[in-house]
Amino acid sequence: MHYWVRASASDFHGNLPQPRSGHTAVSIGKSKVVVFGGLFDKKFLSDIVVYDIEKKLWFQPECTGSGSDGQVAPSPRAFHIAVAIDCHMFIFGGRLGSNRLGDIWVLDTDVWQWSELTSFGDLPSPRDFAAASAIANRKIVMYGGWDGRKWLSDVFVFDTISLEWTELPVTGSLPPPRCGHTATMVEKRLLVYGGRGGGGPIMGDLWALKGLIEEGILEENETPAWTQLKLPGQPPSPRCGHTVTSEGHILLLFGGHGTGGWLSRYDIYYNDCIVLDRVSAQWKRIPIANEPPAARAYHSLTSIGSRYLLYGGFDGKTTFGDLWWLVPEEDPIAKRWTASPNNVPQDKDAATGNYDVSSRMKESQREQSAVSELQRKLGISVPLSGAGSPIVDELEDKEFIELASSLVRETVSSGGKLSYIQATHALRDHWRKATPSSIQLKELGPLLRDYQRLITRHHFPNGASHIQSFAVSFPGKEAYRFYHIRNIHQLRMDDIPKLLAEYRQLQPDLRSEKELYV
Repeated sequence: MHYWVRASASDFHGNLPQPRSGHTAVSIGKSKVVVFGGLFDKKFLSDIVVYDIEKKLWFQPECTGSGSDGQVAPSPRAFHIAVAIDCHMFIFGGRLGSNRLGDIWVLDTDVWQWSELTSFGDLPSPRDFAAASAIANRKIVMYGGWDGRKWLSDVFVFDTISLEWTELPVTGSLPPPRCGHTATMVEKRLLVYGGRGGGGPIMGDLWALKGLIEEGILEENETPAWTQLKLPGQPPSPRCGHTVTSEGHILLLFGGHGTGGWLSRYDIYYNDCIVLDRVSAQWKRIPIANEPPAARAYHSLTSIGSRYLLYGGFDGKTTFGDLWWLVPEEDPIAKRWTASPNNVPQDKDAATGNYDVSSRMKESQREQSAVSELQRKLGISVPLSGAGSPIVDELEDKEFIELASSLVRETVSSGGKLSYIQATHALRDHWRKATPSSIQLKELGPLLRDYQRLITRHHFPNGASHIQSFAVSFPGKEAYRFYHIRNIHQLRMDDIPKLLAEYRQLQPDLRSEKELYV
């Protein structure tokens, strides 16, 4: 069992990194995590932010260096590759504005010095959204990417000692060209998963490349060749912009984004955790005991011992700057969650990282009342002094009244209880029979509030004092996914049919509801 736990004030010192996506984060030994570049608010970044694991300290080192044009450090960029070899971080390519980059730099993290490398051999074309991994702590293997005109399926190996690039000749069946995938070395094989392919489809295939060059010699009796793997278990859904993090005998896949199908081109962002178990050679779902962070892609997930550190990412609207731990249940951080399940700030500033960790934690600790917390989370009117319904009544919901009145073509006053019931029944009947395409944007706000009212009445006719968490998992009852959503801006197109399906399941006998109004 694992827990997702939001980082607290006690976890870090120093200045936390700003929100970003499309950055890289590499582990240098067991001492530090080095974050470089990324994108925030349409601005490409070139800063270095370091997490010192032993000191629990975030800091920005003062780097020196030299490049071919006299610059001290690489130009700003996102969607590049970064690979750690000993105390060095190598970066290649990426994007700056609409330009794809093809330069290669190395950062010596012992002295914080950048050097642009003059490489030779089979030089790869400039690209972004490629994926790479280290071979035998000396070489780097890179696969695929996007050069601005086409998706790529080439394989390059870079020798960090001789500074020579070699394009690996691969025979036989080749994976479809792609970008936004992951590439991870597992012993002597390179595993590639997912990505966006030629023409734009999101892929969910898994490939293994054998015959990689190690120490300058091809593996005995193995020529470079790709093999598509079809493993048992429940595989991840097709996606790109995800991460795959290697730890022990497992590969942990998190996040990314896909589409709703070839007829529906809207994006779906993920926050699920799927494990590829190298021992049993199958896909597994990692058991998570609580709600995960917000769905996202183009984030970083770094292994720190038995812990994973999630940072940043993008969900189509928001660039995140939050920091999360994924930890096993015996970890002290997990015990912090089980002791205080309401310690996660959910407001927009917290999601984007623009918050003070210490003050937020103190504020959370002061809020002992579950109903008070519910009021703050949902942004709704909650009568704390009484034992009535914790959701604002329909008679006080002006938008709900206006929408209901429009369906029965009459003006309903607050005193007209019978006509109001008729209007309410007409509106709920409309939502019960509606299809996602027939729901208008202006209807989603009242629908969400009615959804929350029905859940509360369905489970807690005498109030919501027994609510235990804000993922809304009621003791002995089914968990309802959308109860925590404040407004329509937090819904996505693919959420609407799921919301309607849950709403229909919640519909009580409307005749008995008359007792609530008359």
